[in-house]
Amino acid sequence: QEHLVESGGGLVQPGGSLRLSCQASNSISRAYPMGWYRQAPGKPRELVVLIGSNGEISYSDFVKGRFITSRSNTENTMYLQMNDLKPEDTATYVCDGHDYRGEHYWGKGTLVTVSS
Repeated sequence: QEHLVESGGGLVQPGGSLRLSCQASNSISRAYPMGWYRQAPGKPRELVVLIGSNGEISYSDFVKGRFITSRSNTENTMYLQMNDLKPEDTATYVCDGHDYRGEHYWGKGTLVTVSS
């Protein structure tokens, strides 16, 4: 069973936009935070944005004002609207979550390439 499935990545020109989705299975609990992370080739994984269990959202400085996240509880889906994309945003974007026992899961990721 895949607990988290990302989609929406692709090739976009600098300044463009993409909307990523993270579809969570029913096993993923809303009692735990969910986040978007990214990993560029040769670099460590870094946090992009975190949605707390109380709905509080925390963005990393490098995406503030450009990226917006939201979560649809009815659809069990978390979204990441990415605007004004830059070449340095090129990375595989991954979401994470926990099941009701607290076990942590990662999705497989979706590749975002920003290039002219």
